[in-house]
Amino acid sequence: MHDLEGKVAIITGGGSGIGKAAAKLFAEHGATCVITGRRASVLDDAAKEIGHGAVSIQADVTRLEDHEHVARAVKERFGGVDIYLANAGIINLKPSDQVTEQEFDAHFATNAKGTFFGVQATLPVMREGGSVIVTSSLAATKVLQNHTLYAGTKAAISAFARYWALELKGRRIRVNVLSPGPVETEVLDKLGLVGDEKAALLKSMEALVPSGRIGLPQELAQAALFLASSASSFVNGIELHADGGMALV
Repeated sequence: MHDLEGKVAIITGGGSGIGKAAAKLFAEHGATCVITGRRASVLDDAAKEIGHGAVSIQADVTRLEDHEHVARAVKERFGGVDIYLANAGIINLKPSDQVTEQEFDAHFATNAKGTFFGVQATLPVMREGGSVIVTSSLAATKVLQNHTLYAGTKAAISAFARYWALELKGRRIRVNVLSPGPVETEVLDKLGLVGDEKAALLKSMEALVPSGRIGLPQELAQAALFLASSASSFVNGIELHADGGMALV
């Protein structure tokens, strides 16, 4: 049960959704979790809910100095880190001809730059044999309507992870990609859909999933736990699709 006992995990975007669910599960399995995000009050509430000594640090993944601050704080308080889950991300679904330069820059700054420099800042304080998990998306490999910009950012970080898996082999640090399909998180609310619109979107997504439903954050957390723990000790450089079989259709 406590296969993460004594481990220290950093989870970006840990205040809600998949990030919070993963932090909660990691903590239940013995890890000390450090969750980061932009909203201090949301993070503090999440840390209380996670329990088990979870720590929240307000940080914006688009800012390199924030990544460096998190790494220093974790090093000073815990001596190092064993697990890094790069989970923070944004999504705004639009056809390509409607994407603005501001939206383009924001997506790549958060999803791609935020992941790249988060890993870069964390590696100096990561212990040998650590685990890096990058949250990508099914959209990186399967064409979905209005996902072009988002998919581009997620394809980029999937490529980063494959290269890191080889670059870090000398330190026995494993790097794997977790690619969710549609998951019921707060992201759906951020798309601005309410009532019948939201219900229609959920129904259309469910119709595309062989499992007949969209996923839950807790199910993605279980997949992340596998990649973080010794259960995946011989798993490196893979892209794990947790999508109810949606990649098949």
